Amino acid sequence: MVPSVPDAIFDHPRLAGIYDAFDGPRDDLPAYLAIADELGAQRVLDVGCGTGCLAILLAATGRAVTGADPAAASVAVARAKDGAAAVTWVHADATSLPPGDADLAVMTGNVAQVFLDDQEWAQVLHAIRAALRPGGYLVFETRRPARRAWLDWAAEPGPVTLDIPGHGPVETRLEVTAVDLPLVSFRNTNTFLADGEVIVSDSTLRFRDREELELDLAAAGFRVLDVREAPDRPGREFVFITQRTS
Repeated sequence: MVPSVPDAIFDHPRLAGIYDAFDGPRDDLPAYLAIADELGAQRVLDVGCGTGCLAILLAATGRAVTGADPAAASVAVARAKDGAAAVTWVHADATSLPPGDADLAVMTGNVAQVFLDDQEWAQVLHAIRAALRPGGYLVFETRRPARRAWLDWAAEPGPVTLDIPGHGPVETRLEVTAVDLPLVSFRNTNTFLADGEVIVSDSTLRFRDREELELDLAAAGFRVLDVREAPDRPGREFVFITQRTS
């Protein structure tokens, strides 16, 4: 398994170390815990687990949890957290997940949008399907294109500075660099004020509409059971509840 190259914001050691501080409270996670309960999932695969917030929360309920991410620095941050020993951590790209028998695979934090190419997205869905038991579930979120989230990003009033233990004051600035739908690109510029180091991370996301996603899922062997709101972000996200077909 050869992980693809993730954005610096996830894979640069200094940026991974401050990610949680700038990401803020994860108000989105209780909804995923509730969905895991609803589906009776005991074996969970967290695809694009990042710094491990959801994986550790799920494992604390006694579930068998695997967290997979191509960003080694993010996985290192996850491994160092309280409760991390209960999770199996895998440094792996989403297209190269090992086959398994998970009851549920999840992609939170809009991970589904980082797959820009149709072929790569199809490979991801097929790899997740192979990692699920027959009848297993895939649950993921993605931003609604009609909501045009990039307009909010472009309207950000300016840099944000936080004093982060172990790092000192850090300033981060978000800039939208290109809108060429369905692709939107943006740049995070991070300045570590204690020593002046500036680290830039460029990212691009793909915005897929509901109909496109439903066709992609059907082609990859998933049945859409429900499409919900994200409780903490009404009107902004699709939350797809899907099941592997036979």
